[in-house]
Formats: sequence, C-alpha cells, structure tokens
Amino acid sequence: MTDFLDLLTRDASAADDDGAAARLAKVAFECLASGLSDDRVASLLRALGFDGAFACFAIAGLPAATVEATSRDVTRAVVDLGGDKPLIGVRDGVVAALVRVEAAASPEVTCTSVAAAFDTTSTPICLGPVRHGVSGAVATLGAALTTLRAAPAMPPRPRAATPLRAEEALPERALLGDADARRELVDVVYGSLAGDNPDDPTMLTVSTFLASGGSLETTARTLNVHPNTVRYRLKRAADTTGWDATNPREAYVLTTAIALGRIHAARG
Repeated sequence: MTDFLDLLTRDASAADDDGAAARLAKVAFECLASGLSDDRVASLLRALGFDGAFACFAIAGLPAATVEATSRDVTRAVVDLGGDKPLIGVRDGVVAALVRVEAAASPEVTCTSVAAAFDTTSTPICLGPVRHGVSGAVATLGAALTTLRAAPAMPPRPRAATPLRAEEALPERALLGDADARRELVDVVYGSLAGDNPDDPTMLTVSTFLASGGSLETTARTLNVHPNTVRYRLKRAADTTGWDATNPREAYVLTTAIALGRIHAARG
C-alpha cells in the first residue's frame, strides 16, 4: 500500500484521465477508511477536488440492488443537488460515500435524496457528523461505518429509512472501539457534567440518579435534598449536556460517558 500510495501521489496530476481518477478515488477511500490522513492522502484528495479545510460528511448503508447501482445513484443525487462528485467506496458489502457540504448537498437533504439507493428495510442509512479537512474526512467516514456496525444494538427505529446519526450511537460506537465516540463521551458529555467548579453538584446528582435506577426520591434521600432540587439539577444537566437523565436511552449515554470519564480521570 505504501509504495502504491507513493506512486499515485507522484502521479496525482493524471487524475484528469477517467481511469486514473477512478484508481485515485479507490486508493483515497481505502486510506481514509483505514484511518490514514497524512500529506500523501491529502495530495490524493486534492487531485480529486477535496482541497483545503473542506467541510464534509459521510453516509453508509447496504445497497438496494448492486454496489455499482448504488454508487451511481448516490453520485447522481449529490451532483443534482449542486455538489461535486462524492468519494465512494465499499467495505464488506457496505457502500459509503464522503460528500462535501456544497449548495443543497447538506447531510439531511442528501440522505433524503439517496434513500432509494439503499436497502433500508432492516438497516438504516448511517450519517457521520460534519467535519473538516483530511482528518475530518477520516473521522466522519469512520463514524458512519462504525454506526452501521452498531445499528443492531440500537433501540428499534420507527422508520429504517430515517438516517441513524453517529451521535445517536455514541455508546455502541465506543464499545466497538471508535476513538472519536470515546472522545466525545469523555470530553464533551462527561466534561460538561464535571464542569470546572468542584463544588458544582451536577455530576454527583446525575450519577446518583442513574445509580438509583432513575428514582427521584432515592436520589433526594441519598443527597439529603428535596426532590424538586433533584429535578432542577437534572434539568440543568440536560440543558448543559444535551442528554436527559430521565430518558432511558439518554440515561444510557450518560452512564457510559461517566464510566469512561472516570476511567480517563483515574489514569491522569
């Protein structure tokens, strides 16, 4: 892979040729899907039109018919929305596309436009977050692919055609070893609960509430406060973190974030 990548990087100007462009796209996708984001990968992406700190997102799903048909339909849909040709590849039968945020090619609109190209009868289209540049392309593509792997562990969805966002599957992605999901759970969710003030009772209240099985009364007795005080603190925590401890699914996200955050903090 390294020698081939060096060769393609030196010959990146050959991307004007359709065959060369297809080879560049295939190698670029494999590099990103493998977590590579060095200068050579950046050169490949520039040759394919992904230049500078481009904004991008990824989608992943099972093809409705063939891989070729899904790839063609996704490309057509993105171009029809005013976007440039996406970078598309295949991993274990899964079709994934890296799409630049351009014109009407936003995450939501794109997922709606490409839905028919994917088999959503039992497996959703998975949507990675908007990220920037080469390292961001690695992150969003990895998030979309890991979210698809995590989908069987997710609660039932009312409509498989509704995209499953990567941020909805943070605990499951973390269990699968997704470093980006772990960082978000620790740095964003746990960090928001912990705050900067050691006297802030938010973390203690939320963790006690979760450990009590979601009982306001038990939490209030344990903390020696009124149940209304617990309600107020939980509401404030939900406003701060975006996750509501009184919602069973979101409580699971918070429980996972606290466990990972404590492990991280203990390691110093």
